[in-house]
Amino acid sequence: ESWFYHKQLGRKSSNAAWTASGETPPTVVQRSHFAPKTLFCIFFKTTGPVLIHHVERGQTIDHDYYINNYLRPLVNEIKKQRSSSATHAIKIHHDNARLHVHEDVSTYLESQGIMKMLQPPNSPDITPSDFWLFDLIKQNLTDPRSSVSLHRVVAKVMFSINEDEYKKVFDKWIEWMKLCVYNHGDYFEHLMK
Repeated sequence: ESWFYHKQLGRKSSNAAWTASGETPPTVVQRSHFAPKTLFCIFFKTTGPVLIHHVERGQTIDHDYYINNYLRPLVNEIKKQRSSSATHAIKIHHDNARLHVHEDVSTYLESQGIMKMLQPPNSPDITPSDFWLFDLIKQNLTDPRSSVSLHRVVAKVMFSINEDEYKKVFDKWIEWMKLCVYNHGDYFEHLMK
């Protein structure tokens, strides 16, 4: 899950600037706390997107919402894409957010034959969506006026990504997970190629 703003501002990296001693740094425009934004939950696999869901403004997300609006549509889409094997041998990975680890969520996934992959504690940025997908989408956004038009843009970006890129990202993720295990959860970014 990630928040996507309707109006794009410069990224943190684009705001970095060297200044000479005594020189005034450039002005950095900061986003208002109340700037329009939409929460997206995106599921994807090695071949591309599976489900793109945006949350309507004001909607509270609890474990019931997560099951009914994320997981059920996800399972239905998987069954549609894999009619002969349905959810057999499907694994899902998400972080340790409270609603993701709720007993009802685990029970639902088990009832569908979906295995939950474990997420290392305190390692939120180790998921492919966090270290790759969300930044890529945000770099390619325009200034959509509504959550519906933002949804269209997000879907367009995701479906424009080459299938090989998705595969490479999953390979990189496995490499990162191994580094995390080998380093007992300690910082390992300096070891990456």
